[in-house]
Amino acid sequence: MAWVVLVISGVFEAVWATALGKSEGLSKAGPTVVFVFGIILSMAGLAWAMRTLPTGTAYAVWVGIGAALTVAYAMAFEGEPASVLKVLLVLGIVGCVIGLKLLH
Repeated sequence: MAWVVLVISGVFEAVWATALGKSEGLSKAGPTVVFVFGIILSMAGLAWAMRTLPTGTAYAVWVGIGAALTVAYAMAFEGEPASVLKVLLVLGIVGCVIGLKLLH
């Protein structure tokens, strides 16, 4: 169950990171509210998962999921430049997350 919560928390990391970017320095109310709720849910889930998972593994997986989803969203919907190399590098992050799960 800790792994499921950790993955969901990683998704919420991407939510709060994207909302933070859209909040224009926390000056736009809507994205700021999404940021606050996203970071609370993300951190709470990470903390809960770390009760049973090793700290280093949990943090690396959480960051990896959040980073990969944030950049994928930005490339797909926000006009961030995409290239084959960039996509392969993001897939490398995903592969490392999967590897950490398999080694656990």
